[in-house]
Amino acid sequence: MLADLGMGSLEDLFAHVPKEIRLQRPLALEKGRSEFEVREWFSGMARRNSAARRDLVIFAGGGAYDHDLSSAARALGGQSAFVTAYTPYQPEVSQGVLQALFEYQTLVARIFGTDVANASLYDGAAALVEAVNLAVGATGSSRVIASGGVNPAYLETLATFGAGRSLELEVAATDEREATAWGAPSGQAAAVVVGYPNYFGTIEDVAEARTVANDLGALLVVVADPVALGLLEAPGALGADIVVGEGQSLGIPLSFGGPYLGLFGASTRYLRLIPGRLVGETVDADGRTAFVTTLRTREQDIRRERATSNVCTNQTLMAIQAAIHLSWLGKEGYQEVSRRCYNAAHYLASRLETIGLRVSSAPFFREFVVELPIPAEAVRSRLFDQGFLAGLAVRGRPNHLLLTATEAHTREEIDRFSDLIAKEI
Repeated sequence: MLADLGMGSLEDLFAHVPKEIRLQRPLALEKGRSEFEVREWFSGMARRNSAARRDLVIFAGGGAYDHDLSSAARALGGQSAFVTAYTPYQPEVSQGVLQALFEYQTLVARIFGTDVANASLYDGAAALVEAVNLAVGATGSSRVIASGGVNPAYLETLATFGAGRSLELEVAATDEREATAWGAPSGQAAAVVVGYPNYFGTIEDVAEARTVANDLGALLVVVADPVALGLLEAPGALGADIVVGEGQSLGIPLSFGGPYLGLFGASTRYLRLIPGRLVGETVDADGRTAFVTTLRTREQDIRRERATSNVCTNQTLMAIQAAIHLSWLGKEGYQEVSRRCYNAAHYLASRLETIGLRVSSAPFFREFVVELPIPAEAVRSRLFDQGFLAGLAVRGRPNHLLLTATEAHTREEIDRFSDLIAKEI
């Protein structure tokens, strides 16, 4: 290979990589092992992991949550017809998958209060990037104003994307109640982005964000928690142009970080700009109901450089799993999960307040920030050894801990967790 490239050594192959980011020492690779030894080595590595609900009680959230997953939804979603299905380019052999995705789109659109939803994206961060992409294409502006209450990983993903597209990303700070302090931005913008609830758990004023977007001639993008929308007003009904979110909490296990599910809903005004796959309902030559991928002239494989997105696929298996989960719960079950999350989180907050800790005063759903008298990382480390994943440290605020509780937490677990924190501080 090197000879064909006109190179004399492996170093020549990597000469274009700056020296400061190259590995400065040779790789310390061991000699080859037998199959049995390799299996044992990997098994030992796997045993170092701690799994939710088996080894740890998880009070950490920040975008991925420990929920009850029904055996029925797991069994249905794990059928080979779904697990082994290829992407449905040929509708004549994919009617079952296409119909399931159509049902998924309908469920997401109803939850978000939007006119339409796509057949999913990779995860919540990718969905936000695609929402901003749409807004830039719709408005012609390259300026984006995002709340500092949006998940920091999402903002980092957006900043990385924006660096390649010359976006002007401005981040509005949050106040002492963990809500966005928009100030008085002026000029034009493509998008205003707000969390609902935000990363810190605060239930933001979407109507206020809508006013800010109107003043800037921008689209309003809401990053929503789908479980919270069992109790809260749908963002679409509050004026959101685009609603995105992470669908992991809809029947998808934590799985050490993925695969997850990007939710995306929007107004029909932007139908021709929506990224990814859309499944539509039609009739076949005999007049029977049929399902197809539709409006594919939106996509980059057809529109090429005129397309607003280069995403041409979706998370089919995860989307179907979410649709099964929501269908299994039904409307009342979905709302009940939301109520139980709300009650569990507020019970945890009340227990922490009784031991003298200060909890954020803003309205919250299932997540909140608590201030500790000692570094949060110290508390997390000590409680980990006692079987608890005790929240997430808040960036730049060493004594603040982001905690969550869901319907999966029992009263006894919350009491024991609170008692342990009281001992540690």
